[in-house]
Amino acid sequence: MQEKSSGQFYAPKGKAAPVCAQGECNIGVIGLDHGHIYGMCNGLTEAGAAIAMVYDRDAANVARFREVYPDATPASSIDEILRASDIKLVASAIIPAERGPLGMRALEAGKHFFSDKPPFTTRTQVDLARRTVAETGKMYAVYYSERLHVEASVYAQRLIEDGAIGKIVHISGWGPHRISLDQRPEWFFDKANFGGILVDLGCHQIEQILFYAGARDASISASHTANYKFSRYRQFEDFGDASLVMDNGATGYFSVNWLTPDGLGAWGDGRTFIQGTDGYIEMRKYIDVASDPEGDHVYLVNHRGEYHFRAAGTCGFPFFGQLVRDCIDNTRTAQDQELTFRATELAIEAEEKAEKLRAKI
Repeated sequence: MQEKSSGQFYAPKGKAAPVCAQGECNIGVIGLDHGHIYGMCNGLTEAGAAIAMVYDRDAANVARFREVYPDATPASSIDEILRASDIKLVASAIIPAERGPLGMRALEAGKHFFSDKPPFTTRTQVDLARRTVAETGKMYAVYYSERLHVEASVYAQRLIEDGAIGKIVHISGWGPHRISLDQRPEWFFDKANFGGILVDLGCHQIEQILFYAGARDASISASHTANYKFSRYRQFEDFGDASLVMDNGATGYFSVNWLTPDGLGAWGDGRTFIQGTDGYIEMRKYIDVASDPEGDHVYLVNHRGEYHFRAAGTCGFPFFGQLVRDCIDNTRTAQDQELTFRATELAIEAEEKAEKLRAKI
């Protein structure tokens, strides 16, 4: 499932690093609408969790999933998984608009919930999730994979924590994706299902901008969306961008699109630029164009010099082990719950206020 040419089926794999005993953290999977579920499950099982049950309304999806995770018992319904006393965490890549409602059912059933991004498509869903998390004491984790499942991102985090570039003043994110039309289901083109490009792809960018800046909140200064190439899909957007000012004074900007050309050797040339008071970092996450087909490149420039680090195989993906232990220990080390919610809430705000651009070419 690690198909680098397609973001729909890109599922990173790391090294096994179990943090629990066998059977100590059983996972129920509900909703296989997006291939990100394979990356989510890879990370969880490498951390020692077991994929115990799976449900999807399409039996063919379940059959394909069990080719990768044969120990997952097919469930007859969502409720069968939610009633299972041995399931600690429900993981889902169901259609984005359905993630919030499913997450509420899981929390109310006494399970933690792990959603693919975007975890919500409306402000109402975010508000309800905040209340339900507070009432149940359960966790609503989100697979912001462009930071959590990329070793270059983890490596850059450690450089920042070590003071390599001083205080962070600006972060720019570039998140292009290949559309792979023949692999996309009908729901993918209906904005009501995915929330718009600034929600679907932009939440990744906002989450990492907030995280790397050490900010708790931000305001949207400006945002734009457009459909430059795929106008036959009237509810679709293939370009979006937004500018942010954070509560600590740092600024951010990101651009996302569905315009990756077929000639690129990866599904998208994802990059992040982090400017500090004493240097800067660039991440080339999935490829180093025309130089190295592999990703996880980190470039650092500071007062000491210029550096190029190949992060692959150096630091793994600590998020998943932390998430598994959180489920077992009822702790909250893997993610800041409010920051997780606020990132998507800001993405929804950016989408709502976006200026709609029209091509004049």
